[in-house]
Amino acid sequence: MTTTALHSADRTFTRRHRAAKFKRRIAPYVFVAPFIAIFLAFSVYPLFFTARLSFTNWRGTGAAEWVGWGNYTYLLTSPGFWNSLANSGVLWLLIVPIQIVVSVIVAVLLNSAKLKLRGMYRVAFIVPFVTPLVAVAQIWVVLFDQHYGAINAVLGTVGIPEIGWLTTSAWAKPTLALLFLWKTTGFIIIILLSGLQSIDGSLYEAAELDGASRIRQLWSITVPLLRRTIMFAVVLQTLAVFQMFAEPFVVTQGGPYNSTTTAGYYLYNHITRADLGTGAANSFLLVILVMILSLFFVRLLRAKD
Repeated sequence: MTTTALHSADRTFTRRHRAAKFKRRIAPYVFVAPFIAIFLAFSVYPLFFTARLSFTNWRGTGAAEWVGWGNYTYLLTSPGFWNSLANSGVLWLLIVPIQIVVSVIVAVLLNSAKLKLRGMYRVAFIVPFVTPLVAVAQIWVVLFDQHYGAINAVLGTVGIPEIGWLTTSAWAKPTLALLFLWKTTGFIIIILLSGLQSIDGSLYEAAELDGASRIRQLWSITVPLLRRTIMFAVVLQTLAVFQMFAEPFVVTQGGPYNSTTTAGYYLYNHITRADLGTGAANSFLLVILVMILSLFFVRLLRAKD
């Protein structure tokens, strides 16, 4: 083989090696490109569009007029905005503490090796979560109707007068909270159950040898080691409560007397009035509020660590 032929073969080999190296380098970017494109189109662009919209008075048609901080000033001085936050805060108090306590207890029971038919019980608890929310809300309307509902009919058999579950300000929020608890507690139980299964079983065996009761084991082993999972569930449900919309929309329409107008439902009211600039500002204020609450819970967790 001549020297020229050897040099030609060497150059061919070098080109192929460089091409293969280039493909190896570019391949990861090609694979993630669809995700990045979707993320930019459906997350980043709407975020910046909404941020710009919050400084205008755009109503869905025509030109948008720049109003500066006007929408934010209007909301922060509006009694309706603060009332919606207060309603969401009360619902949070009625839902999250109760849900976490009940979920921890049920998850511990479902995690017990002595419990028979554990798989069936786990499926039973997750069924409400996968049931369509609108269908559940409609059932709630029927069950808690003041005059024809099954709940008042049962209470009437023991002499309790009719209660306006959905028509009085005193009972509307607890009734919505009960609906939210029934719908989402199974999901929180599954999250806590996954956290329980990561705890080393030898800790419980050692505690039993030391004579620790079940309650003592729950308080001294389970709760501390489950703290991070519990905090994750709290943050998750805080987001869900402050975004709550379908429940008041279907069951109470925000009434009576705006007692169930949640932060999410108040935001929806701006959209129905084509007041999109104020609605965008409202959504950003909610994002800031939820971020502050989440940071508070994270710092609380770190302080405990």
